[in-house]
This record gives sequence, structure tokens and C-alpha cells, in this order.
Amino acid sequence: MASFGSTAWSSVGKKVITGITGLALLGFVIVHLIGNFTLLLGPGAFNGYAHFLETAVHGWLIYAFEAAIILIFLFHIVSTYSVAWFDKRAARQEAYKYQSNAGGKSHKTFSSTTMIYTGTLLLLFVIYHIKVFKYGSHEMIMVHGVEMKNLFRTVVLEFKQLWFMCATVVLMALLGFHLRHGAWSAFQSLGWANDRYLPVLTRIALVISILLAIGFILIPIYIYFVGDPNAIVGPGGH
Repeated sequence: MASFGSTAWSSVGKKVITGITGLALLGFVIVHLIGNFTLLLGPGAFNGYAHFLETAVHGWLIYAFEAAIILIFLFHIVSTYSVAWFDKRAARQEAYKYQSNAGGKSHKTFSSTTMIYTGTLLLLFVIYHIKVFKYGSHEMIMVHGVEMKNLFRTVVLEFKQLWFMCATVVLMALLGFHLRHGAWSAFQSLGWANDRYLPVLTRIALVISILLAIGFILIPIYIYFVGDPNAIVGPGGH
């Protein structure tokens, strides 16, 4: 009997891991966008939201959440790269050997053929995003007697840079392409897609990817043209 490890790291097992972690990251992206929309409500709302995340359960909630996201990212990245570079290469060599077709459902699109590249670019963006917004220098302010980071000012100042705003818009468009294929592919990897449901799931994935891409694109554009880094935080803040 095959061990759990060998089963999980088989070609099928890695696709399942990629699907599960992909859906988990999709959920994270949705929640992250909802949180980012507080930027449109002003510094009080966004700084309050960020401060809550950093201090909930005495600060342990954010650490537990970040640890979980890091593990999900690692499993997703390792399984994805392994399938893309090793399993598919072996499959191609086997196909050449026997001169056979891959068969199955073929859904080759720009999204599907660039997944590894868009994923790599998005990973680099996430690293830079964390470096600037989590570990960068932030102005400290007092709001209702509570000291907190003026993260709103940091975000606005970053997006006021034309290159960063444009880079974010392009990368969020690529996020849409990545999710467009990744969402239905995850359903398929988990065995939820068949001839009856696959067209529906494909359309759902398309709608989700478009809405998320538009949401993430609108925020930096809005901040670049409208955002004020010196906006007053609110009563008791400065």
C-alpha cells in the first residue's frame, strides 16, 4: 500500500494540493479586497481596520493567520512548480515516445499557458507588498488615545508614485488572468467538474476573476488621482 506522502506527492495528489491551496488563496484574495475597500472610506476606516487586525487576540490572530497563509503559499508554489516543470515534462516525453495525444478536455488560453509566469510575477509583487506595507517605516498617530500606524498615509504615498500605480494595475490584470484559469482548474483538480458542470464553473471563474481584477485595479487608480496622504484621521487623530 502506498504511503500517504507518496500518494499526496503523486501527479494526481499534487494537482489536488494545488486545487485546495488555490481555492484557499482565492478566498484570501476576496477577503483582502474587501479589507482594501476601506481605503475608499478614508484614513479612519482603513487605519482602524489595520489596527484591529494587528491587535486582535493580543496580536496572536494576525500571526496565526500569516503562518497559515505562508504554509498555503508554500504548498501551492511547490506543488504548482513541480507539476509544471517535472510532471508535464515527463508526460510530454511519454507522449513523444508513444506518439499519442494528451486527450481529455483541452482549455488552452492565454490564462492557462501563462499560469507559471503570472504566478511568479504575482509572488514577487506579494514579497514587495509585504516589505513596504508590513515592514516599511510608518508614521505613528494617536486616535482616541490609542497609538497606531498611519498605514493609510503609507499606502497613499506609495500609490501616488506613477510607476507603482501602473505596475499594480498591470499586475492586478495579470491576477485576473491567473484566477480565470486557476479557479475552474481547481474545481477540475478536485473532481468537481464534468461535462455538465464544467461550462458553468468556467463562467463562474471568469466572472470572479473579472470582478476581483476590476476591484484591485480601481483602488490604486482612485488613490493616485483622489487620495490625500495628509487626510485627517478623525476626532482625536492627527
